[in-house]
Amino acid sequence: MARVFRTGRSRSEAGYTMAELLIVLMIVGLIAAIAVTNIGGAVKRAEETALRENLAVMRKALDDYTADRGVGPDALSDLVDHNYVRFIPDDPVAGSETPWRLVTDDLGDIVDIRSGSDQRGSNETPYSEW
Repeated sequence: MARVFRTGRSRSEAGYTMAELLIVLMIVGLIAAIAVTNIGGAVKRAEETALRENLAVMRKALDDYTADRGVGPDALSDLVDHNYVRFIPDDPVAGSETPWRLVTDDLGDIVDIRSGSDQRGSNETPYSEW
C-alpha cells in the first residue's frame, strides 16, 4: 500500500516544486557568476606575474651582456646569439604580435626593455612603465 503524504500525493508522485527548482537554479547561477569573476582576475594576475618575470630575466641578460662586453646589444637577438638567454620571450600582456619596447642609449645600444602594451596594470601603472 502506497503511503500518502499530507499533500494528498503518494510517494511515487512526490517531487520538487517549481519554486524549489527556481531557488536551486538561482543559487547555482550566483555561484557560477562569482567563479567567473574570480577566474578573470586570476588570469590578469598570472599575466602580470609572467611579465614581471620576463622583464627581470631580460634585464639581467642585458646587464650581464653589457658588463661582459662593455656595450649593450644592438638587438635582442644578440642575447640569444651569445647565450645570455635561450630565446626571447613574448610579452604576455601585449601578446606575441606586439614587440617589446626597447630603450636605447645615444649609441643605439639597448639599455632597458619594457612591455609593448598600452594597457594599465592592476596597480594602475601602465605596463610600458614597469
